[in-house]
Amino acid sequence: MQIIHSLSTSPTFNLAAEEFLFSERQDDLLFLYVNEPSVIIGCNQAIRNEVDLEFCNENNIQIVRRLSGGGAVYHDEGNLNFCFISNKTEGKSSLNDEFLKPIVDVLIDLDIPVKIGSRKDLWLQSEYKITGTASHVAKNRELHHGTLLYNTDLEMLKKALTSRSNDNCVRAIASVRSVVKNLGTYFEEQGKRTFSLIDFYQIIFNRLLEYYNQYEIYQLSENETIKIKLLEINKYCQKEWTYKK
Repeated sequence: MQIIHSLSTSPTFNLAAEEFLFSERQDDLLFLYVNEPSVIIGCNQAIRNEVDLEFCNENNIQIVRRLSGGGAVYHDEGNLNFCFISNKTEGKSSLNDEFLKPIVDVLIDLDIPVKIGSRKDLWLQSEYKITGTASHVAKNRELHHGTLLYNTDLEMLKKALTSRSNDNCVRAIASVRSVVKNLGTYFEEQGKRTFSLIDFYQIIFNRLLEYYNQYEIYQLSENETIKIKLLEINKYCQKEWTYKK
């Protein structure tokens, strides 16, 4: 398992990086990144049913369609994103929740009582969702990615993901709404030590290195970055892709 940390906070770049790593590499990877304020919608969703387009436009919240299915999510600097990419294992389902085990083990080791939900999501105290996930499987590869809320602006999240319209004529996957909570808020409520965003992310990075017995976190190479930027420009920045529904 090679752990890669993106130095970019561009949602179009990081989603392009996920697709590139899925399609162009053949090893097992854990890709970690943080996005600037953005709404990331599932491949089969209708934007106008999921997003307040006017609010997002007024607040410079970028809307990007991802490769995987599932529901719409809000990203900002208070949200750490993880993406597991690997080859399929013969005789083993690609759509179970086993990929979440490293994240669960790291969080429990930090004394955070999380459980895996029925939709391959993570719940805090069985009441609050802190992680949503989605998957994409093709040929011999599988991709599972998710969010981890630490200090996300939940008011912006709610407003961005509250659509003002609903077109029932469009065949699309609807998001399932859940009550969410930031881990930073949980720490405060429990009287636990709180961390800055940078410190919390570094703790997660260090614990994942220990989990996989790794010595360093890698960055994308210059050649990979060039290819990813081409994919970003030709696909993820194109309205034809993002607004196809």
